[in-house]
Amino acid sequence: MKYETVIGLEVHAQLLTQSKLFCSCATTFQADPNEHTCPICLGLPGVLPVLNRQAIELAIRTGLAFHGPIASTCRFARKNYFYPDLPKGYQISQYEEPLIAGGYLHIEVNGAGKDVQLLRIHVEEDAGKSIHGENLADASKSYVDLNRCGIPLLEIVSAPDLRSPEEARIYLQTLKTLLEYIDVCDGNMEEGSLRCDANVSLRPMGADTLGTRTEIKNLNSFRNVQRALEYEIQRQADLLDSGGRVVQETRMFDANRGVTLPMRSKEEAHDYRYFPEPDLVPLQVDQDWIGRVSQDVPELPEAKRQRLIHQYDLPQYDAEVLTASRALAEYFEATVQLYNQPKIISNWIMGDFMRQLNRSHLTPPQSPVTPAHLAGLLQLVDGGDISGKMAKTVFDEMFRSGKSARDVVQDLGLVQMNDSAALQEIIARVLAAHPQQVQDYRAGKHKLLGFFVGQIMKATEGKANPKLVHEVLSQGLSTED
Repeated sequence: MKYETVIGLEVHAQLLTQSKLFCSCATTFQADPNEHTCPICLGLPGVLPVLNRQAIELAIRTGLAFHGPIASTCRFARKNYFYPDLPKGYQISQYEEPLIAGGYLHIEVNGAGKDVQLLRIHVEEDAGKSIHGENLADASKSYVDLNRCGIPLLEIVSAPDLRSPEEARIYLQTLKTLLEYIDVCDGNMEEGSLRCDANVSLRPMGADTLGTRTEIKNLNSFRNVQRALEYEIQRQADLLDSGGRVVQETRMFDANRGVTLPMRSKEEAHDYRYFPEPDLVPLQVDQDWIGRVSQDVPELPEAKRQRLIHQYDLPQYDAEVLTASRALAEYFEATVQLYNQPKIISNWIMGDFMRQLNRSHLTPPQSPVTPAHLAGLLQLVDGGDISGKMAKTVFDEMFRSGKSARDVVQDLGLVQMNDSAALQEIIARVLAAHPQQVQDYRAGKHKLLGFFVGQIMKATEGKANPKLVHEVLSQGLSTED
């Protein structure tokens, strides 16, 4: 508690466009090295960039979702630096006049709400990718893949409002969810669609002046964001406690060792020698354009969460789980339209459905069990065709085969036994086979009821209607021979 932690995150989100920011090259992830390149994204002499309108509209949609003011005029700039994966020697970005300057993101931390302010959201192009020796047959060589050059990105920069690694992780998770909701970014951190740089510093508790910060580059998972920050905070605290000083620098996180390591001295804005991009005119965004884009902004997570609570009488926890992804919430509501028992559906989705999705690494739209299939399964339970226990077996087979519940029940022969006469015969045989237990039950050892139920379910291979079993069994046990 000697120091206060100050954290700000810079998130780069790849926009869901079919082509790059300034040319028509494809943005698909899996391609041969340098397959998706052209003279424009390779920076060859004599070419001119042409701005992708869809990228700007996705950026405007993001600004609206993050409550940020959309600038009526913004300008692109050249960010100059030299690196093998940047063929032009500069990156087209925005600096003094970004598209969105401001906004906020609401997060929930330990049951308390907090608005994290945003400094800016701007559009820029990505650089290429360097592939070094450890990934190649010849460790002495490095290669450059320029497929990512010109990929459209949003850079979302938070104010230094975060005060712990946990807050930073929750902020990033909430941001990812919101970007996915509005169909701006797929959030795939493994493929580099969402990357995070973290700025962190310490200052004496109660102080107003910020401490010297370090930047941790290219954190590619929620867990690594939290781990890297936890290590870096402890490293800086140990330095300060020993009388040392924190050096402003850029660091990398070694996930295998759980440590941050120095990369280079931290650049300042003037190091990049920003100046207005001479090949692009200033971008004008009028209110009519913003109005048209606003019509494409879907219901946002917090609004959807509150609606599910009030419309379907769901607990807060259920609503939070179901709205963790837009696809999951849509699956829930599609099922409710076919089977109007929201809480039962919620229980199935949060239990068996999500278990199977996670195990199979699928998303709700990819599920073999459609909303119609799940509704059909629950209707079979209501109709007494199968028991609740049978339903779990049926669901697993539905997920494996993609068949409807009724087809699976017929294939497996799992129709529930509802014939009381047939059940009476089975119960009579069970009681006759266990005379001592029958005598003990009638003498007052009523806990033996569970024993008899188990024997009957075993004899019927689990097909007997449990409610009917209890009724007929109770009659049989209460009747003296």
